[in-house]
Amino acid sequence: MLAVALSLAAAAAFAASALYIDSVTGRVGPVQVSRWQMGLAFLMTGAIALVTGGWQSIDLEMALWLTGSSVAGIMFASLTFVATIQMTGPRISALLFTTAAPFALVLGYVFRGETVNGAQGAGVVLIVCGIVLAVLGPKGDEGPRPPKPLWLGIMLGLMTALGQATGSLFARPAMLAGADPVAAIAVRTGVATLFFLALLAIPALRTPSPDRQSIKRIGGASVCGMVIGMSLLMAALARGDVGIVTTMSSTTPILILPMVWALHRRLPHPAAWVGAALAVAGTALISLAT
Repeated sequence: MLAVALSLAAAAAFAASALYIDSVTGRVGPVQVSRWQMGLAFLMTGAIALVTGGWQSIDLEMALWLTGSSVAGIMFASLTFVATIQMTGPRISALLFTTAAPFALVLGYVFRGETVNGAQGAGVVLIVCGIVLAVLGPKGDEGPRPPKPLWLGIMLGLMTALGQATGSLFARPAMLAGADPVAAIAVRTGVATLFFLALLAIPALRTPSPDRQSIKRIGGASVCGMVIGMSLLMAALARGDVGIVTTMSSTTPILILPMVWALHRRLPHPAAWVGAALAVAGTALISLAT
């Protein structure tokens, strides 16, 4: 029961993080958001790992695996993650990110020889149906969006999910070897921070720093997603079955709907609720049938 509660709390934290990122849409670009978000996340998780002694659990081999995980899951995926939220809104983007489960399934099959059963295949179909229903249904319940093509946001969302799944694949050996979860997050965000700082060498990316209000909101996204959300998820994994924890923590597309309702004072269309439920059910089939 505690693992379920922790997993649901993690999903809610991830939903809040997406809403924080969406709140700076039109004022701060994806590169700036990623640079500040990763930098703040590294400072927070690095300090926690220093106090708890988590850094001592990381050896060179683990650091290399986590660096590869950072390249795929953060350097690449964080940019597309932010751009997806800013183009499609937090509701549809949360649904798109559930495709990380099917991508992980495919990667496990291709690179690790893991089997795929009928229930998992049905889960993939449910996720796709849920996304299609939500995308084709009425929109506008999250306020105005920038004039960007929806198909581009969808492609970026799928790229984000693929990057996250690949990042998890690279991180798995380090975690199985006993890497401290918070220290692992610090390594991943630290490497990504160096990358985004290096991008300042490109003149076109030397944009002015965000205003103080935007920095606070980006910081809120870092605290909710990278610190609170990931810590709750790791605590849930330490106390419960992986399949159940993965399923419960994937309820972000559902939990984000009442948040959108409360924030924008607009009730999401029934298609949004059905699509979110289908995506979560699909993730449950993939996770519990593993």
